[in-house]
Order: sequence, then structure tokens, then C-alpha cells
Amino acid sequence: MSTARAERLVNLVLALLSTRQYLTAERIRGIVPGYADAASDDAYFRMFERDKTELRELGIPLETGRNSAFDSIEGYRIARRDYELGEIDLAPDEATAVGLAVRLWDSPELTGQAQGALVKLRAAGVEVDNDARMVVEPRVRTEPAFGPLLAAVQNTQAVQFEYRRSGSPERRMRTLEPWGVVSWKARWYVVGHDRDRDAPRCFRLSRITGQVKPVGKRGVVQRPEDVNLLQFVGATGDSEPTPISTARLWVADDRAAGVRRRGKVVGRTTIGDDEGDVVEIELHFPESAADWIAAQGPDVLVLEPDVLAKGVQDRLEAVLQQGSGR
Repeated sequence: MSTARAERLVNLVLALLSTRQYLTAERIRGIVPGYADAASDDAYFRMFERDKTELRELGIPLETGRNSAFDSIEGYRIARRDYELGEIDLAPDEATAVGLAVRLWDSPELTGQAQGALVKLRAAGVEVDNDARMVVEPRVRTEPAFGPLLAAVQNTQAVQFEYRRSGSPERRMRTLEPWGVVSWKARWYVVGHDRDRDAPRCFRLSRITGQVKPVGKRGVVQRPEDVNLLQFVGATGDSEPTPISTARLWVADDRAAGVRRRGKVVGRTTIGDDEGDVVEIELHFPESAADWIAAQGPDVLVLEPDVLAKGVQDRLEAVLQQGSGR
């Protein structure tokens, strides 16, 4: 799916979810960003029909109806009672995990084009639900290879990329017929047929260096019907042993309970004007640990090793750059 279409679908969901009224196709065309670019009425209606089908395939409950008996044309809306999740009861450790995830996400109430859509709704006389908080801007980073590989999967096209094996600086060029991109144990993998080895293989995206380049024509890659990508990665991914390292962290008082549970307090120190504990923690996967620690923000500081401290610093600086560029 293109970025423009994805943004248009998000705006459509926002508009239909933010009103209790049924919106006709014509009103949606004037309200939702992305539809005004349609070259003609027929082009718009074809675009709108595709978008409706896409939403229904995604499981979004799209309702049709009329606001009154005097309306001659049906409209559309999304009932929040059908769209929202029910109440979820979390155990303390589960709540802590969710809290850590939330620290990686910036969730303003309304941003960018989404706010423009609501302004147009109100200007058109549409009753808008002021409690709507649907827009979420992710701060979770994906690997640079993610987009090109996903596009290659959708285009059923082979790709080439340089790949670095675990524990080795050597890079080798790989030619892959990609079947899919999946997440396994907080890492992204691409699975497919390795033409160089003439066998199915999976590759971790964080070890792909340089650009992912499409090779050959589209429509030539065929994914086997009986392959389960997650099972394949689980059976073959990370089969190489990963050494355990020990990190020393400063943890602010009464903060980062999840870090404290996984580590051992070995001392006390003051960072700036803030007091806290020195915690030692064993890390099986340093790469993902940098993401996890960065999610703690100023509550946790890496004292050693330097490579982990640098990894956390890079992630925090990337978030700051994204925020300043909005």
C-alpha cells in the first residue's frame, strides 16, 4: 500500500469515527484529505469503493444508513462501540510491559492532516465527537530495509542486499526472492528463497547494510502455499549463540520498576541533582536492549558498556530529530 493511500484510509477512518451522523460519499469527498485529487467523479467513486473494501477487509465495521427518513442517499459511519476494544484487565507485570511500550509512542490527540479533517467536519456542520482520540504517531523505529523489502514482497520481485553475519564484520551480497517480512522476538526478519544457496532462508533486517535493490521483473516470485513464516523464523532465526553481556545502569529513585525487577542493585549514585541506584543487569540481546532502555527516557542512564550507551543515545537523538522535524 502506498503512503498516500495509507494516509487517506487513516483520514477516512478518523472522519467516520469522529461523527455520529452518516456521511454521504459526496460529503466525504469534500472532507477527507486525499479524495480531492481524483481526476473525475468516476475516478473518485472507484477510489472510494476500493477504500471501503480495504477497510472491511481490515475488519473495520463500516456502517451504512440515513440520518433521517427525508434523506434520499445513504451515508457511512463507524460506530465506536464496534470499533473500540473492550475492557482489558492486566496483571501487574503485563501493565508494566504496556507502560514500557507506551514510552516509545507519542500520542497527541489530533495532529497534521487528521486535525484538518476534523476542522472540515465541523465546518460542514457535522457533529464531531470531542472525545475521539484515534490518531497515534509511532515512535518505534523500523529498520531502513523494512520499506523496500515490504514493497518487494507486494510486487513479488527479487531483491539484492549486503548482509553481515552475526559476530563477523564480513559482508556478502545476497539475492533473495522474498516471501514476507515478519517480527519475531522484537526483531524484523525477511523470509524467502535465497538464490545463492538455492534454499529458503531468513535474514535479520538489522544486519542488512546499504540499500535493498530490486532485481528483475515484478510478478516472478512465488511464495509456497504451505510455508509458515513465523514458524520458519522461530526454527532457524537466531540459531547462532548470542553472548550474554552485563550492563551497569543508573536508575532514578522510584522509577523504572521493570528494569529493577530484571537487575540487581549494587550501589547508589547521584546524576546531576537526581539520586538513584546503580543496577547490574544481564543482557541476552544487546540490540533490543538499547530500544528497551531508550524507552525509559531520563529515568535510566547507561553507565557501561559504552557501546550500549551509544546505542541508547542514538535512539534518543533520532526521536528528538523526528520531533523537531514535524
